[in-house]
Formats: sequence, C-alpha cells, structure tokens
Amino acid sequence: MRRYVFLLHRWTGIAMCLLMAAWFVSGVVMLFVGYPKLTPSERLSSLPVLAAAGSYLEPAQALRLAASPGVVEGITLTTIAGRPQYVLHDSGGGLTRIDALASGALRSVAATTGPALPRADVATALAAAQMFRPGAEAHYAGLVQEDRWTHGRGLNPHRPLHVVELDDADATRVYVSSATGQVVLDAPRAERYWNFVGAWLHWLYMLRDQPTDPVWSWTVIGLSAVGVFSAATGLLNGIWRWRFSGRYKNGARTPYRDAAMRWHHLLGLGFGLVLCTWMFSGLMSMNPLRIFDPAMRPDIQALQGATPAQSRITGPVPSMLRLLAAQSFSARELEWRVLDGEPYVLARNGSKEVRIVTESDGVLQVRKQWPEPRLIAAAARSVAYPVAAVERLERHDAFYYAREQASMYGGYERRLPALRVAFADPGATWIYLDMQTGQVELSLDRMQRAGRWLFNFLHSWDVPALLTPGWPRELVLTVLSIGGLLLSVTASIIGWRRVRKSASQR
Repeated sequence: MRRYVFLLHRWTGIAMCLLMAAWFVSGVVMLFVGYPKLTPSERLSSLPVLAAAGSYLEPAQALRLAASPGVVEGITLTTIAGRPQYVLHDSGGGLTRIDALASGALRSVAATTGPALPRADVATALAAAQMFRPGAEAHYAGLVQEDRWTHGRGLNPHRPLHVVELDDADATRVYVSSATGQVVLDAPRAERYWNFVGAWLHWLYMLRDQPTDPVWSWTVIGLSAVGVFSAATGLLNGIWRWRFSGRYKNGARTPYRDAAMRWHHLLGLGFGLVLCTWMFSGLMSMNPLRIFDPAMRPDIQALQGATPAQSRITGPVPSMLRLLAAQSFSARELEWRVLDGEPYVLARNGSKEVRIVTESDGVLQVRKQWPEPRLIAAAARSVAYPVAAVERLERHDAFYYAREQASMYGGYERRLPALRVAFADPGATWIYLDMQTGQVELSLDRMQRAGRWLFNFLHSWDVPALLTPGWPRELVLTVLSIGGLLLSVTASIIGWRRVRKSASQR
C-alpha cells in the first residue's frame, strides 16, 4: 500500500506542481487586487444628486410608456448618461437582491420627457462613460458579449456590453449596459494587468468560454480533485518517512540527502495540511454534483406581498426628494419596493447610506430602518414552516459578514443591524434581512452553511478574528501561501528530474 501511495503522490505531484505554484502566486495577488467589479460605493458616488426641483414622470406613467410584457419587479429612478431615467426590471425569479439582479430583463424610460428608450447605442455608452469619469476623454472600443473580465452572472441582463476606454490617470476601461446605458463594470489598467496573475489565473478563466460553462467547471473540479489526492498522499508519505524517534544514518530525521528532496519533505510536513485544506476547499468552491444546493428556497414574492407595479406610494417624486433633502440626505437613486404588502421607496446617497420613504394617509415619512415586528411578519410569509428563532444582529456573525473590496464578495452589502430568522423546515433555513432596506441579503439552509465552512473557512480563513480589514489577515495568508509556493517549487524541481530521467531511460 505504501508503494502505491508513493507512486500516486509522485505522478499526481508531477501533473499538478506547476499549477499549484500558480494557484499560490495568484492567491497572494488576489489578497490585494480583486477581479474587476463595480462596487455599490463606486457606482453611487459617480451619480449626480437627483434634483428636487426637477420635473419627473411618476412610475405609473413610466410603466404605461414601457408597456412591459412581463411582471415588473423593480422600478428605479437613477441617472444614466447625464439624464434621469427609470430602469424597469422584469421578473427573473431572483431569491435575494443579488440573485434578482442577475436574471430577468431591463428596460429604461426617460424620467422627464417620457418616451421608452431604445437599447443603448454608441453615443449613450460614451456619454455614460464620461459621466462616470468627468473630464476624461472616452474612446469607443466595441461591443462584446463576454470577455475575460465580464464572466459575472450579474451582468447577464446587460449583455452585450459596450466597451469604452478612458484616458484618465488609471487608463480605466468601462463596460456599459446595452439594455439601459448604465456603467456596470470598471477595470483600470493596473487592475487588469495584475489580474492576469491574479483571479484570472487562479480561476483558470483562460479555459472559460461563457457565463455557464460546464466544460470549464468540470475541468476545475477534476484538477482540484487531483490536487487533493496529491496533497493528501504527500502528507501521508511525509509522516511515514519521518523518524519521530531515532534518526537515519545521515543523522537526520528525514532520509533525504538531496537538498530539493529534503526541503520538500520538511516543507510538506510544515505546510502539507494547509495545502490539503486549500485544495479540498477549492474543490468545494465549485459545488461538485450540486451538493450544496438548497432543498427549498424562501418565497421572496410572498415576503413582499406585491410588486412595485401593483402597489406603490402615491407621493410625487419631487416631494420625496425635498423631504429627504430637508433631513440632509442627498438622494442619488430612488427604488420603489414592497414589504409585507406595504409599498415604500428606498433612497440611496453617494455614501452607501439609505433611507426609507413610506406613506400614511397621504403623508410621506422618512425612516432609517424597519421596525423588527414588521420584518418578522414579512419573513414568516416566505417559508411554509414555523419561525424557530429570531435574532437581531448588531455585529456580523459567522455567515453574514463583510469582506474587503478585493474579495469576490466585496460588492455585497452587509449592513447592520440585520435580522436573522431561522425556520423549522427540514433544511433549517436561515434568512438575513437588512433592517435598513427590508431586503433579504442572504439565505442559507443546513447544506449551504456546511459549504461555508468547507469553502470560505478552509480556503480564505473567514473567521471573525481575521475578517477586519488590515495587515493581520494579509500577513497570515501570505506566509502560508509562500510556504505552499516553496513546497510546489521543490515538487517542480523533483518532478522535472523524474520526467527527464524517465524520458532518458525510454
């Protein structure tokens, strides 16, 4: 058995050593430079304040002009290419807000003059890019369905994408939605270049050809599985060959005299367990055989009780904007929503702050957050099982937490306070509601929570002590990555010698 384990480690190590080295290098880069994304703060800070003195159509008029063939689940007043516009989001069956934005169809209606607008053309894309970086000259670079920086499924409703190059100090490339004309992603030149040895290399995106690519998925799953076997058999071999009591004839506890073999053995004992957990958690990140898919999803439409197309507050837009301005809140975007049958408007400013505008007997009111009983009542409608427990979170917990901007989760909003509602369903589902917006930000059942530990914990050490942005997390992960890299480099040297020897013998 030991002979077979040794041979399995030898040949899987030869097959994987260079790729493992690349994964460690790219993993360190990803700590500091993330895959290109447009974060909420970047998007909102680039928008102008909605003028309270402006003349706006009401949402009902925009809906009539758009003549939507589907169910409109989202109505947003924003600024696109320098003009106020309504963006209508047709039904896509999304679970959370992030899921909803990744499905359905988008259309826009001019918010002041009224016509339903056609899909964004080149002029609109250029105007949107120049508004995103005022003063920068914009150059149109074409239309793409998808490229190496736009694999995210959240971009699906916006495809194809207009590509615009800006001559600002960062040489930023922006991608503009052909559906609405909004800037949906920015990628400065340095971020793109670093990503060639960062996320693009780490996720093997050179093999990915489309948003849903089963060939790429199973290739990564297969390579990760081989990496798990290589790391586990290597650790086992290393333990077998280490003299815990006594020494070899060379006076050492390792039998190897050759420098590469000796260091590979020592590094394997020191970092082999970390290598095993990283290979395994990388495999788990791909959700092989869909093992972490939830058995049941909460019914978000039931939680809302209606859509904005069916139920809206009647207060005029200028009145809302004046009321918000009187409370020193400069709204850059208004979003019509419904919670437990009660319509409201969610206002956002340029600092990721939000306010809720509700209406009672024709009088508009501004709130900072929803009352807890109202959120619990709404959440109870989303799952056909009793509520088992409710907890108000003033601090992030092990599942609902914020990550630094470079992370793949850097675009998620994880505000506090939040409400965690647990249900007595077979999957023990938990949902997290943002008390400031009334939106479901996260939903997890038992299997998805297990996936969080098998992927996020083992792969990126997402524990409370290391989640605060700063140097401790970066130092720990960098040191461990350097150890794994040196282990992979010594494996590459040994593997090259073995391959060269085998070729010479043949």
